[in-house]
This record gives sequence, structure tokens and C-alpha cells, in this order.
Amino acid sequence: MSALRAFTVFALCVPLVLGACAPERTNTTYSAGEIGRTAEVSFGQIISMRQVAVQGQQSGVGTLGGAVAGGAAGSYIGGRDPRANILGAVAGAIIGGVAGTAAEGALSSGTAVEFVIREDDGRTITVVQTNEDNFQPGERVVLSRGARTRIARAAPGA
Repeated sequence: MSALRAFTVFALCVPLVLGACAPERTNTTYSAGEIGRTAEVSFGQIISMRQVAVQGQQSGVGTLGGAVAGGAAGSYIGGRDPRANILGAVAGAIIGGVAGTAAEGALSSGTAVEFVIREDDGRTITVVQTNEDNFQPGERVVLSRGARTRIARAAPGA
């Protein structure tokens, strides 16, 4: 396999590797630190909801990982010429860093739902979370306020 082909394959794999490292952020996923912690619970009813965009956060991992991978792969482009290897490494690091930044932003972005909830005590609040439980306006929910506020379907009669 030629050095250019190896670099291309490697550069295309960087977003896939970074995607495997992306944390799962759903309403039903808890971090290890949340296990066993108590949470305040209240009840309410969903009065409206709308889809919202979630903007990704840049930790720098994608940029750094892409730059390292691109630099390493790019250093092989020059063959036996050390100057060409250095130029290839620099160009690969720049291209890899840009690709890694874009991949990290795309992988940490998405959509969620903003739920407007009227609690039993009369207060109205909003909670933004994913909607894998397919909640609908009018449903009765239980709110759990711990490390973050979450809603779940309330048991019948609750």
C-alpha cells in the first residue's frame, strides 16, 4: 500500500475512532458517579414540548487526536526524503487537526426536546432531554432532581 493511500485510509478512520469515544447522552444513561445517589422527586404533567438543537462542546480531544494521527500518517508521504517527510507530517497534522475538530463537534451535537411541565404544586418548569420514551403533551410524569433533572413516565395513579 502506498504512503498516500495509507494516509487517506487513516484520515478517513479518525472520525470513526473518535465516534466510539463519544459519551452517550440520553435520558436513560447514568454516569457511574450517579449510581446510589438520592434525588428529589415530584410529579407533573407535560403541557407542551418542542425540538431543540444541542450544540456540541469542544474538549480538544478531536483536534489533538486528529493532529497526532495526521502527522504520523503524513510523515510517510515523502518516502526516503527527510524534508518531504517533515512537510508531510506538518501538513498531515494540520489537516488531521481540522478534521478531528470537525468530527468532535459533529459527534457531540444533536437534537433533544424541551418539555414544559406543570408540577402538581402549580409551578411550571422546563426540562431539556432526549425523548427515547416518546413522551407526548398531556402525559403525567415524575421529575427526578439529582445530578441533573430527568423526567420519566409516572406510574398509573401516581
